[in-house]
Amino acid sequence: MSLVGIVAEFNPFHNGHRWLVNEIRHRLQPEAVVCVMSGPFVQRGEPAICDKWSRTRMALAGGVDLVLELPFCFAARSAYYFAQGALLTLQKAGADYVAFGSETGDLTPLSEIARLLTHETAAFQQELKSSLAKGLSYPAARADAIKAVIGDNSPEITQLLSSPNNILGIEYLHVIRKLGLNLKPFTIARRGAGYHDSEMNELASATAIRQAIYQGRIDRLPCGLPESSLHILQEEISSGRAPTLLDGLESALLSQLRLVSAESLQGIYEISEGLENRFLLAAQQSGTLAALRGTIKSKRYNLTRVNRMLLYSLFSVSKSQMARFDKAGPQYIRLLGFSSQGRKILQKVKINSGLPVLSTGSQVAAVLKNPVENIGREMLALDVKASDIFSLLSPHPLHRQGGQDYYRQVVESGPL
Repeated sequence: MSLVGIVAEFNPFHNGHRWLVNEIRHRLQPEAVVCVMSGPFVQRGEPAICDKWSRTRMALAGGVDLVLELPFCFAARSAYYFAQGALLTLQKAGADYVAFGSETGDLTPLSEIARLLTHETAAFQQELKSSLAKGLSYPAARADAIKAVIGDNSPEITQLLSSPNNILGIEYLHVIRKLGLNLKPFTIARRGAGYHDSEMNELASATAIRQAIYQGRIDRLPCGLPESSLHILQEEISSGRAPTLLDGLESALLSQLRLVSAESLQGIYEISEGLENRFLLAAQQSGTLAALRGTIKSKRYNLTRVNRMLLYSLFSVSKSQMARFDKAGPQYIRLLGFSSQGRKILQKVKINSGLPVLSTGSQVAAVLKNPVENIGREMLALDVKASDIFSLLSPHPLHRQGGQDYYRQVVESGPL
């Protein structure tokens, strides 16, 4: 029997996620479902709405068997690098498939675009360069280049290239092709509200659910969340551990940017083309995080990219450091939780992965205390730093202590 991998943020785990897991089980009948999940910070450069352990509980209660953490250096990245880190982790964990939801529900058009991206032609590169010169963001410029090269500017292809789950699906296929991974792709048509839809219903988007949480409208959540997710989320909120907000980093981000030099900022990942001066000026002129983000944001640098760059600056992630992470790939498998079935396959993962499987705080500490400099220690240190900063965003001060990666235990659970 096969192991089916999925990549997710579960921010939080909602009915659409449960439906995807159920469809995977029905259609592929796997031995187990393995998830690589973002940790404290998600791809949009924002903190997850609650910590990785509570989201792991939701996932296990929703039918996932094994939850592994995607390292920060891949989780808070653009789609290709997010996909690369996640799929390399899944392959090391022994997954046979990567299954994902997409707006199209059809691998054929996604595969055709992935093929073009894997073998970029001179015509494509020229179109991309031309679109970037117009000041477009990279995703928008690339979409325009794809449409120009394939000679299709129809509403259908525009919709396909602008739909978030399609975009991520294309990158999964791109990574599989480019790296020659032994993962079979499988897609399921996404059901329910669109990614950014703010309407609450049975298959509401994560955006709508988070919006209701931020507004304190917990009464609106039962229709969009499985009962188990709702129960866990209510526990986190009532205890003062959730919800976490990016605005909690306001003083830290503004202070850091007012203290750093332009020369230091030039070395930060993704900050180039004189953008460091824009950051420094914005920090001097802004009194709030919203103002800072709004001042930096432009046609070329959307809010998501600005959020990520602010995180890279806060964590001092350099261009050279990120290049080393990308070249090395994931250096460990960080176990967050498992079901009874997950426990059965865990030994198989440990034997076949060729990577250390970290399941205890003492194992994390042993890697970080290793006197020999290595990329794995560097990668894990960034994960721990991300957890320590994330904990400061808890609404109640009691839960803001650092070092939680050393004492929070792996979640052992199943359906509630």
